[in-house]
Amino acid sequence: MKKLIILSITTSFLVMLSCKDSGPKQRFLPPSTGGINSLMVVMDTELWQGGVGDRIREQFAAPVLGLPQGEPKFSITQIPPQVFKGAITYSRSVLFVEQDTLSLGHIKTDVYAKPQKIAVVKGETYNDLVGNIDSLAGIAISSFKKVEISEAQKRFTRSLNKEKAFEEEFGISLKVPSLYKVGKREKNFVWMDIQIPKGTMNIVAYTMPWNSFSNDSTFVNDIVKMRDSIGKKYVPGPYENTFMVTEKAFSPYIFPAQIGGKKAAEARGIWEISGYPMAGPFLTYIINDKENNRKLVLEGFTFAPSAEKRDYMFELEAILRTVKFNSGS
Repeated sequence: MKKLIILSITTSFLVMLSCKDSGPKQRFLPPSTGGINSLMVVMDTELWQGGVGDRIREQFAAPVLGLPQGEPKFSITQIPPQVFKGAITYSRSVLFVEQDTLSLGHIKTDVYAKPQKIAVVKGETYNDLVGNIDSLAGIAISSFKKVEISEAQKRFTRSLNKEKAFEEEFGISLKVPSLYKVGKREKNFVWMDIQIPKGTMNIVAYTMPWNSFSNDSTFVNDIVKMRDSIGKKYVPGPYENTFMVTEKAFSPYIFPAQIGGKKAAEARGIWEISGYPMAGPFLTYIINDKENNRKLVLEGFTFAPSAEKRDYMFELEAILRTVKFNSGS
């Protein structure tokens, strides 16, 4: 009887194992490839050179907001469908456009590689294709940007700065590449920067009272006043009585955002040095940290004269988006 019980248990265990093994096996996907903010467009060259291609360029190569010179959202490479095979299919962000009797536009995830986003647009006529491109563009750009941010973060998190300035001053963690160094730290203000070939990339953090920016009608002006006062106090220019301010000619672009699991406002614009010809782009997040009765301000700005700045600012955004609020902070 005892032997029968043991045999029964053993048989049941083997059946369970065989059932587990017979399940669907996860398909191996190679790592995706490509430069940050690069987009592979797969479509017939004739379509690319015509009105459909023009619409794609209007949507996916539109200038990034808040940069001094026009730089496209994505660096686009176009290839015909017959070339899209082998290692080329591992591209991280892909837009596939095809003339077809079907009319559709959707996003596919991790088809040939991982992580990967493929936006597929099909249509029979010019109007079908252009209409589907316009309908899908916003979602596709957001999907591509998300996967590009993740890739940028993956690359720099291999070697992180171990300084505790942000944690000690604000109770937050921020994944900052190891080459960034703390250049200034005072009560309620931390500034880290890194030397780049033609200038610097910078991250600053400080807090504002919870009731700041309570008036919607003056929101943009209040952000400018805040930045200018912080610049005057903490960010000097090259000569005495020069300091960083928000460029007077144009108001910053403002967007709603979600940062570190909290509601925030995103501001993009141009900074300049009062009384001296220096300028560059900035990205500011004003985060509603209700638990700590404050607004946490994180900002990235770049000084890189005569250089393209899109990818510098993209890296700063990727860093700022790693913020986490420590429990009890």
